Amino acid sequence: MRRVSRIAVAGVATASLAVALSACGGSSTEASSGGSAKTKGIGLAYDIGGKGDQSFNDAAFAGFQKAEKDLKIGGRDIEPQDGESDADKVQRLEQLAKSGYNPVIGVGFVYAPAVKEVAAKYPKTTFGIIDDEQDKAANVADMVFHEEQASYLAGVAAAKATKKDHIGFVGGVDIPLIHKFEAGYVQGAQSVNPKIKIEKQYLTQTPQEGGFSSPDKGKDAAEGQIEAGADVIYAAAGLSGQGVIQSAASHKVWAIGVDSDQYKQDALAKYKDYILTSATKDVAGAVYNLAKSVADGKPATGVVRASLATGGVGLADSNPAFKNNADLQAALKKAEAGIKDGSITVKTS
Repeated sequence: MRRVSRIAVAGVATASLAVALSACGGSSTEASSGGSAKTKGIGLAYDIGGKGDQSFNDAAFAGFQKAEKDLKIGGRDIEPQDGESDADKVQRLEQLAKSGYNPVIGVGFVYAPAVKEVAAKYPKTTFGIIDDEQDKAANVADMVFHEEQASYLAGVAAAKATKKDHIGFVGGVDIPLIHKFEAGYVQGAQSVNPKIKIEKQYLTQTPQEGGFSSPDKGKDAAEGQIEAGADVIYAAAGLSGQGVIQSAASHKVWAIGVDSDQYKQDALAKYKDYILTSATKDVAGAVYNLAKSVADGKPATGVVRASLATGGVGLADSNPAFKNNADLQAALKKAEAGIKDGSITVKTS
């Protein structure tokens, strides 16, 4: 199902990402060589799950909205389709570029092949891809994050919050990107309690099977982990994470959200008292900063990586139960300082 509600994500941090700027050629010209003489604004193509996931895609949409408003530019955002192919993604990006949108951004690693193909056809249009750094082209910005660092902090928080020394992790799809979330979370939890018990489950092997877009799968996984004894569950599963949060709330145990501050999401308001925190990454800032670089005439290209040090990843503190827990906050402060000064090296797998 496609969701059409446009839910803004609070707190877009626009200064948090260090943007590496490099000129990539002026305005585009109409035709297969790319784009139009005057940009129509920002073009955004969503990842699996689309808008309304209260997480990854909605964060990208928040950056899109801010760019339209603050930069006074136009914009077009396009939803994905169920069971679509790489060819469909190519067509979507090409449609945006040919129509004159610049930059054109693919939200999620699944756009990597499409960005590579379309960027070569439209060399005067700036393309961005979130969560992937395979495409090394003069007109492509690879916007990536140290997800493992925020996840380490989430693990510390989980180990401090659990009453049973038993926590859980639910990954949407069994892929290297989500392994980073698991690795950081496990390491962070074990830094507090080396003997802590950790349930782990991936919902699917491929994105096409619905690992990032199936709240029912997330709910079933959480039910199993809670039944096994876990009382804090961290989900890195996109839209599927909503099911994890719902299950946690129904059993009155803690959930830890991902990507956006899920405590603040309207669609999750009824569950917010059981959302301890969220491991955030500033997808909104990444989208906005790329649009601004193009508007300023200095398009960003190459790898743009956000970390704890840049403020591009972190933990949300909207829940008073989390923010006012002095012992937990002291542990997080120590862990964050260690990551920033290099005395803690967070694993990625």
